[in-house]
Amino acid sequence: MSKKTADKKPKRAARMPLELYEAELSRLQAELVQMQEWLRQEGARIVVVFEGRDAAGKGSAIKRMTEYLNPRVVQVAALPTPTERQKTEWYFQRYIAELPAAGNITLFDRSWYNRAGVERVMGFCTPDQHKRFLHQAPIFERLLVEDGIILRKYWFSVSDAEQERRFKSRLKDPMRQWKLSPMDLESITRWEDYSRAKDEMLVHTDIPEAPWSIIEADDKRQARINFLHHFLSTIPYYHATKEPITLPVRPPAAGYERPPRNPNNYVPDYAGALMSGAVPAPEVAKVGE
Repeated sequence: MSKKTADKKPKRAARMPLELYEAELSRLQAELVQMQEWLRQEGARIVVVFEGRDAAGKGSAIKRMTEYLNPRVVQVAALPTPTERQKTEWYFQRYIAELPAAGNITLFDRSWYNRAGVERVMGFCTPDQHKRFLHQAPIFERLLVEDGIILRKYWFSVSDAEQERRFKSRLKDPMRQWKLSPMDLESITRWEDYSRAKDEMLVHTDIPEAPWSIIEADDKRQARINFLHHFLSTIPYYHATKEPITLPVRPPAAGYERPPRNPNNYVPDYAGALMSGAVPAPEVAKVGE
């Protein structure tokens, strides 16, 4: 490869036009609200597993999915590193506690598949533990489906060039630097190790009862739209009718008088001071792309 070719920056994937993206996202989010009412009325249970490369857009897809949904209906499970006690439990035990009850959805932002990915690559589990996981995961998932849980598994795929570009963008962005961890940086130097681990995982866990659905995520807008559209297409929901809501007539005043305001109990009107120019507007922090 010539130096000229090697120095050439990889071309980014064509982005979905913003206007089209926002219009379709709004439509799909409205359908999610309809699906939520069906879920409540039918008492269904849904589990969605989000896996994929670091910086592949899993978190932003979850954010768009939950934006207009009831947080009492949809819970996001992003479990921390297991405690010393949890390390002695059956591997799937702490994930079982996060499974939904009737009328609820659990979104796993990373899941039991940590064992097939980061734990396998970084040596956080033994070869025997990894082998046992690949054997037990399909059994565990068949039990969930057999019990009536709707299980969906998504793998967000991103190219090495796009992943590196997103990491560099986070480095420049003070609002998103927290998203970079030592494990994220390891994913750059261990790209092929993660690829082999993912391929082995798919061979053992892509089962008819709970197949993997892979999403190309170099363009986050397209990835979000493709995810939401596919997810909704796999859920047997209908537009459930709700009892009409009528606001009651406010009764006439019955003599209540509000006590004098105590200025010590009120938050200072900083926004009003900004609007009037009484205080100078602060500089906006520079962020990455």
